[in-house]
Amino acid sequence: MEESTAGGFLSNWHSAMIIGAIAFTALAIIIYIYHNIRVSGISDYKDKYDYLRKYEIKAYKLCFILIAVAVAMLINTYGKNTLEFDPVWFFVRLFISVAGGTLIGYIAALVLQYYYPTKLNKKLRKWRYTPRVNPNTGRKMRLLSEDEEDVHLDEGMQAEENVFSVDYDVWIDEETGYTKIEKYQGHLEALQCGNCGFYTMKVVREEIIEPPTETKEGELIKHYECQYCGSVRATQFHIAREENYDGFKPEQSKFKKNALVNVVKVEIHGSNGEKKSYTFQTVEQATKFLDEFDFEKTGAI
Repeated sequence: MEESTAGGFLSNWHSAMIIGAIAFTALAIIIYIYHNIRVSGISDYKDKYDYLRKYEIKAYKLCFILIAVAVAMLINTYGKNTLEFDPVWFFVRLFISVAGGTLIGYIAALVLQYYYPTKLNKKLRKWRYTPRVNPNTGRKMRLLSEDEEDVHLDEGMQAEENVFSVDYDVWIDEETGYTKIEKYQGHLEALQCGNCGFYTMKVVREEIIEPPTETKEGELIKHYECQYCGSVRATQFHIAREENYDGFKPEQSKFKKNALVNVVKVEIHGSNGEKKSYTFQTVEQATKFLDEFDFEKTGAI
């Protein structure tokens, strides 16, 4: 490449990197501002809760990605006024810029995955438990306790709460009797029943019909039962091949004092030999589950 042509290419390249960095940074700021304006514009607390839970981390993740790209472009302008075009240096600098942008994106992903959910949870709790207002009278409403709210929930809703797949909050204006029922995700995952439509379809039994080997995938059947209407279904899953597979081996867990709890697993053994397992993210969730657990409602007797 001729010196004049190479110099012109390098000059245009640096200009493009600077313009791109400014554009991506501006776009990240616009997305951030738009997200916060959108949140502040939602008047209903439940709608605000749902929007934050669904879009906040996604919006911030996109902002960080754009910023990481902008930083990579800025790194790619290093030495723009002193260096002449050299193919080796050009691609080395390009590699370093990509690595720098990737590092920033990775750090941002760790922050959003491990640190920010705690802050987001505080926001969600604020909007979930801020007293609701009766739209007809302007009076503040009261949040009913778990025992008080059952009278306002139908049997299907109570079944969803009993299997911890859905949690309902019931607000009431005690002067007028006006009630507002809000639906939130529960502690445990449950599928929607195709028969009754409630999220009460739980796994009651797993059956390995063909164990995996080194050369062949295995087959697993999960048996589901609706805890409300009793509807049942079975779904077949593939088990990935395992190297040096020699059967199931339970993991041996070691607990250390003051260790960080990543997951809490509760196993309930019934008198008839039936065993049910539940997994929680925090000790508080497991404690609440045990306080509210009812053997008769889950069938674990």
